[in-house]
Amino acid sequence: MKRLRSWVSGLRSRLVLAFAAMTLVGAGAAAGASYVSARTTILAGVQDPAMLQLRDEVTAYLPQMTLPPDQQQLENLAHTLKGTTVVVFGALRSSTGFDPASLPAELRREVAQSLSIQFQRVVVDGRPELLIGMPVLRYRSSGREHTGVEVYKKVSLDAQEMAIDQLATRAWQMTALALPVAVALALLAASHVLRPVRALNSAARKLGDGQLDVRLPAKGSDELSQLVTTFNHTAAELERTVGSLRAMEADARRFVADVSHELRTPLAAMNAVTDVLDEDASQLPADTAVAARLVSAETRRLTRLVQDLVEISRFDAGRAELRAEEVDVAEVVSGSIAARGWTAEDGIHAELPPGVTAFADPRRLDLVVANLVGNALRHGAPPVTVRLTADAATVTLEVADHGPGIPAEMLPQVFDRFTKADTSRARSEGSGLGLSIARENARLHGGDVEAANTVNGAVFTLRLPRLPRVSPEDR
Repeated sequence: MKRLRSWVSGLRSRLVLAFAAMTLVGAGAAAGASYVSARTTILAGVQDPAMLQLRDEVTAYLPQMTLPPDQQQLENLAHTLKGTTVVVFGALRSSTGFDPASLPAELRREVAQSLSIQFQRVVVDGRPELLIGMPVLRYRSSGREHTGVEVYKKVSLDAQEMAIDQLATRAWQMTALALPVAVALALLAASHVLRPVRALNSAARKLGDGQLDVRLPAKGSDELSQLVTTFNHTAAELERTVGSLRAMEADARRFVADVSHELRTPLAAMNAVTDVLDEDASQLPADTAVAARLVSAETRRLTRLVQDLVEISRFDAGRAELRAEEVDVAEVVSGSIAARGWTAEDGIHAELPPGVTAFADPRRLDLVVANLVGNALRHGAPPVTVRLTADAATVTLEVADHGPGIPAEMLPQVFDRFTKADTSRARSEGSGLGLSIARENARLHGGDVEAANTVNGAVFTLRLPRLPRVSPEDR
């Protein structure tokens, strides 16, 4: 049914229907015009000779008639006329023929008032007839005048009506036969016209799928050929632009990776120095101690930023490795929280039922938990609830805070890199990479992380498959 609706609404069906409709209209108009012309010719072929014959017969008998005529003269005139005729003079009429009362009043009136022969086609009891009425005239010096004598004649049109019906039947039969021919021609024309359109559609689909080198041969000089030329030009420009952007993106990623790796060595030395300063801060003057602690905090923050950049560069380069093993998820989560020194006094409320296992990389799962819980503590408000649930196929970890929540306009971008919500939250100390790293690690496992708001704050939900991922090579 869907394919039928698609075909009916497609360009091919519209071309076929338009072509067939035009053919039907043209054939119908031609058939109608031919029918009217032939009908007129057929009727004129019997009407004109009958009128001429009646006029000649009356004219031939007119010298023998005395006016006003009596009944005998009416009878004599009627006997000289051929066909079904009747002669009328006032209240007198010939005994032969038909009753003048059956004639249409309009025809009687026109014959009585005119000086020329009249006719009218009627249908009597389902049979067509031609009625001819002729006034008998006499000629005087002043011109022609009506003698009061009227002659009427009936001519059957059965044979002509039959011929007309046969003609109409043939005309509509030819019109019906023209329809399949028109449809066949329309399909042929549509196939010829739509072939380049289908090629363009296929090429556009490939272009949308990332195959930027797709091109089409331009043939001829019509509008479709011009469209193909435009498509090829657009595809070439798009390939050039995307190539430039990809090169710039690769350069930027390589620069970030190189800088991050280069910063690790001096940062290691700086961290060693700041650790010493932290230990001796109590022996330093007050202002010096404050400065030392500030340098130590900023050094640690810079170290975390560099570590996050190194991690992101691995994902960008496709070098992130997953070393999955069967782990107790509750143990990994509780260990991650404990390793950061987060306790119930910090507002952490953990619901971690034991025995929930999954195939995961412990180090990467630790990073995900650390980023989600750390984000809740930095940008939300306690208590922060960490709840672990599972079913037969999926492990779900929810991290919910009681802060102001995530602005609705930021929800779609909350996992983007360097995204911060410090305009709507009290503190923003992170690098803006934590949530992005968490999602990349979750997707590396075959899972995902989602963000939403509740009535109390924000909630981040991590879902991981319990079974190991099967790569296409292992299938």
